[in-house]
Amino acid sequence: MINAPIARKDTGADPYRWLEARGSSEVLEHLRAENAYLESQLNDLDLRELLFQEIKARIRETDLSLPTPWGDYLYYQRTTAGDEYPRHYRCPRPANGSLNIDETAEQLLLDPNELAAGGFLSLGAFSISPDQQRLAYSLDTSGDEIYRLFVKELSDGKIDELPFENCDGSMTWANDSHTLFYGELDETHRPSTLHRYRLGETASTQVFHEPDERFFLSCYRSSSERQLIVLLGSKTTSECWVLGADTPEQPFQCLAPREEGHEYYADHGKLDDQWAWLIRSNQAGINFALYSAPPQQPTRPHWQERVAHDDRVMLEGVSLAESALVLSLREGGLPIIEVRPRGLAGYRVALPDAAYSLYVQDNLEFTSPVVRLRYEALNRPAQIRQLNLADGTQQVLKETPVLGEFDADNYVSQRLWATTEDGTQVPISLVARRDALGQAAPLYLYGYGAYGESLDPWFSHARLSLLDRGVVFAIAHVRGGGELGEAWYRAGKLEHKQNSFGDFIACAEHLIAEGFTNPSQLAISGGSAGGLLIGATLNQRPDLFAAAIAEVPFVDVLNTMLNPELPLTVTEYDEWGNPNEPDVHERIKGYAPYENVSAQAYPAILAVAGYNDSRVQYWEAAKWVARLRELKTDSNLLLLKTDLEAGHGGMSGRYQALRDVALEYAFLLKVLGLRSAS
Repeated sequence: MINAPIARKDTGADPYRWLEARGSSEVLEHLRAENAYLESQLNDLDLRELLFQEIKARIRETDLSLPTPWGDYLYYQRTTAGDEYPRHYRCPRPANGSLNIDETAEQLLLDPNELAAGGFLSLGAFSISPDQQRLAYSLDTSGDEIYRLFVKELSDGKIDELPFENCDGSMTWANDSHTLFYGELDETHRPSTLHRYRLGETASTQVFHEPDERFFLSCYRSSSERQLIVLLGSKTTSECWVLGADTPEQPFQCLAPREEGHEYYADHGKLDDQWAWLIRSNQAGINFALYSAPPQQPTRPHWQERVAHDDRVMLEGVSLAESALVLSLREGGLPIIEVRPRGLAGYRVALPDAAYSLYVQDNLEFTSPVVRLRYEALNRPAQIRQLNLADGTQQVLKETPVLGEFDADNYVSQRLWATTEDGTQVPISLVARRDALGQAAPLYLYGYGAYGESLDPWFSHARLSLLDRGVVFAIAHVRGGGELGEAWYRAGKLEHKQNSFGDFIACAEHLIAEGFTNPSQLAISGGSAGGLLIGATLNQRPDLFAAAIAEVPFVDVLNTMLNPELPLTVTEYDEWGNPNEPDVHERIKGYAPYENVSAQAYPAILAVAGYNDSRVQYWEAAKWVARLRELKTDSNLLLLKTDLEAGHGGMSGRYQALRDVALEYAFLLKVLGLRSAS
């Protein structure tokens, strides 16, 4: 049996800082030793293989995506059993308006399997030119989110790699189909500069540079495809610049100069049969309102209110079609789609479940009378629904298949509410087999709670391997997320961050008090900023849990935020605060997981890191585990897995990802004493 690796401890305030020496032989040796120790502890390879095969058996390995019509073609993806990545195709669009694919006339656009050659691959941009003669795409082959740019001539298959470095992966076409805009990263890995490039030339022209390190730059085409939009955004403020897509050589025009705290987002479409700018802005309140402006006078003085601010309803987004506005709202912790057809009464989309995930997946073409919605619940596989904008009728075009013995009625989805110490009601989404309810059972509680992101319920083929072993799955929708609107987000950031941890603990206590589980059967999990949630919660209430999984966990918060040379640090000040300010320093130090590890018993822990991760550095998990090994007083499993060829999202291939899930589930089942399906 391999012994647990003990990291060398230096003197000073941060005794494990030496683990930050990326590329040093000592660091790599330590990470490999941790990986070997993990393999020795999770050496039940039969269980891992059983789980992998179970999960894989539920997935239709050879499948075809729903075709998307655009111009003269249908665009779609095809997955083939044994391949890690889907291939991208197109075929001529049928004259009768159907979505029937003509395989005899299909054209292979891109094969990521060939490009990956067995290694890591992440496809960034996949952008067809407006004349449909070229494909612009970008590739990350290490997981560090630095991309190489390519343009493929679809007439003869000729591929040119563009001679630019430090690219963020974005590629946006102008309407001449010869001009591309792409983004460049600065030394802190921030998208900061926009370049214009004309095919065939040897150099590009800098169009924009954003010097403020809090702001990210992005460029996109409007829904109408008549405008290009540059968005400069921090966590609290944004600014939009616009340019006609037919005149890419002209300068961009600012819609509204940035003001601290003013967030707004622009799109271009039709309103009352006239071209107009549509702007979603929080100038009237934190839940946003919608404004319009004429094309000739798009600047802020000419904005006219179209959808008023509502204290109870968050306006999360707006999708534009020629015949309707589609509003993405959030009310009572749930997503809602509201449609306002031109000249007709508005309506909300009707749905069958009490807790669910719903969003506009595809607007299709601007002139299309329909949009596509993606809908799923904890016990219902994802559906692509076609919504007729004029009358609200829906058609399920595709439901993600679950192969083998699966009956959604065997699983129950519930919405619960936990009460915190300050009286706040925190929603919990839960799913279980019917026969697992009514008694204390193993329970897997997941959380995130940052950046205003909403963790809406989702279906998982893999999760069935837990549910069928009697494990209950739940999501704690803690403050810091966006599930209950902007106020919910603000109540879990900066000086209110402790609310996220308190909410998560309250949810765990509620599930125990209501008889769903007990501390000896309760496992928790979160990733990235959700890893911070897990780390802080473990320090504050380790007695509540039997196991924890922290994926690419942001646990070395204080040291990271004190280092402005690290990627993304300065832009994160609006989320966590600037620890160079004494009061902020003490606040972050008070909850940072790494600093607050203490001599107490902890549950079994699995931490997962990506060596090439540019968002959460690999050493955060490595240092945290080293300090836990030093101080914890128990003999429970403590494991660190570092993917030495992956980044923030883990391994890139679909089978590789399933094996990662199988490993994590094997850890949980080992700790909880489970193996066979019920």
